[in-house]
Amino acid sequence: MGSVAALYRYPVKSMLGEAVSAVTVTERGFRGDRTYAVLDGTGAVGSAKHPRKWGALLRCRSRWDDRGRVRIVLPDGTALPVEDPALDVRLSELLGRKVFLSAVAPEHSRLERAVPEYEGGVPDVVRKSASVDATGTSVTTGSVAQGTFLDFGQVHLLTTASLARMREVHPAGDFDARRFRPNRRGTGFSRGHLAGRPAAGRRGAVPGGGAHAPLRDPDPRSRRAPAGPRHHARGRP
Repeated sequence: MGSVAALYRYPVKSMLGEAVSAVTVTERGFRGDRTYAVLDGTGAVGSAKHPRKWGALLRCRSRWDDRGRVRIVLPDGTALPVEDPALDVRLSELLGRKVFLSAVAPEHSRLERAVPEYEGGVPDVVRKSASVDATGTSVTTGSVAQGTFLDFGQVHLLTTASLARMREVHPAGDFDARRFRPNRRGTGFSRGHLAGRPAAGRRGAVPGGGAHAPLRDPDPRSRRAPAGPRHHARGRP
């Protein structure tokens, strides 16, 4: 049985988030996680998996305040509640095009992922399906889970065993856990358990909390470079 080393949630998708000491776990993941997202007029959901288009979001931080509201801290330190109409203007200026914050996922939303140039970053069948967009980036297009801003699983678990294995394989890499934007960082798992190997069919638990959930295959984040430049991820999650 592993133990919980840290818990994180990200009120706005692809912005920096907050470390928490306790969190309510629901069928949709951590309560308050990825509740909002930045969208544009094409239906694209802001995601750091397309850094050339959305990477500036990682310069913002989102958090829940003591009054139960989400506030966004912009790169210049200005903190605005999500209800402030000025926020869409500031985010549009930051990204260089008109965008808006939303708590509702469009029915026909698009989620774009940049395809890594290095070999092995994605399966060949995925690479063949990619197309070059207006930014000059080779991207694949999918969607978020219906009614949410989640694009892979409800909770992202990262283990110290996985990090150790990645450092072993690529010693020159920067595998700071915060770069992977996990919800839970766990310790105590053996290398054979969740060290980058398929875990589908197993069940994971939050020790002391009574929460159990089936584990899926490894998150694609573990097979490509973590989101964002190093200097974006060195702050607290």
